[in-house]
Amino acid sequence: MGFKCQALVCTFCLVMLSFLQETRAGKQHNNASRLNGRKKVMSGCNLFRGRWVFDASYPLYDSSSCPFIDDGFNCQKYGRRDNMYLKYSWQPDSCKIPRFNGADFLRRWRGKKIMFVGDSLSLNMWESLSCMIHAAVPGAKTTFYKRDSLSSLTFDNYGVTLYLYRTPYLVDIVREKVGKVLNLNSIDAGNAWKGMDMLIFNSWHWWVHTGQSQGWDYIRDGATLYKNMDRLYAFKKGLTTWGRWVDQNIDPSKTKVFFQGISPTHYQGKDWNQPKKSCSGEAVPLSGSTYPAGAPPAAAVVNQVLSSIKKPVYLLDITTLSQLRKDAHPSTYSDASGTDCSHWCLPGLPDTWNQLLYAALIM
Repeated sequence: MGFKCQALVCTFCLVMLSFLQETRAGKQHNNASRLNGRKKVMSGCNLFRGRWVFDASYPLYDSSSCPFIDDGFNCQKYGRRDNMYLKYSWQPDSCKIPRFNGADFLRRWRGKKIMFVGDSLSLNMWESLSCMIHAAVPGAKTTFYKRDSLSSLTFDNYGVTLYLYRTPYLVDIVREKVGKVLNLNSIDAGNAWKGMDMLIFNSWHWWVHTGQSQGWDYIRDGATLYKNMDRLYAFKKGLTTWGRWVDQNIDPSKTKVFFQGISPTHYQGKDWNQPKKSCSGEAVPLSGSTYPAGAPPAAAVVNQVLSSIKKPVYLLDITTLSQLRKDAHPSTYSDASGTDCSHWCLPGLPDTWNQLLYAALIM
């Protein structure tokens, strides 16, 4: 068994060069729906290019009426008094997206199983969709189970179950003699994802954690253990393993697959040309449709890996529209200590992610 305690260096320039080449070649996933096993432009509409506009009809539900919101996302409960961040809807440049209809969603997915797979950003999106549907059928009988790794909410009258499977890296963490090992080539947890009618995957948030918040002691790549590794390179290796799992296990006639895209953070105001700020105290989105700092490098990795998967996977390209929402984080308004500029208030931005999911399914 070989040990390499030094960091494995990733040539970031090669990653970005490859991404630029893909962009020039038009190999972007955010314009095309591959839900039916073939690329199809949705009436010329790019759902993910646009701007935020004031909309007095928002939010889609009230936090006090939804029993599924974690205290980490319940900003109103924990004292956030401004509500302008709740009053914005996403407007694509080239089309209008349908307003979310929870009753219609339940009818379309009657008897089906939907699973979110990933980290706490998947939890954010899962709870959002639960609240959005619940608001449409507030009297509906539900069965709710919440556990560490697998949770579920069933709308009993419709037979629709929303699952959440918590696995921050998608690939496995296994216990070896040396401690907890992040195995970039193993995805045994995928057995729990089989048999679903829709899968929405997400990963990245935990790949950059270090110190006590790091979820592993070593990284395994094949026969070799590493004490550390360039995180972007490790992410690409792990995501490639996930891509192979999709190709080997997904029947597109039975299961629709989405990747949630990279959810940004707003800890450093220099990213939007306000270097002394973070998300704390921010009350309105950035105007326009571009983010000064540009796309995070992880987004290029996602595009590269998705382009190599043979089975249809739809990218919910929520990165840029979320980068514009520096105002939508819990900040200090949650049960967590410190300032949270990673997750999102509910109601809030993840409701738009789910509205775009709904649009991708019906447009």
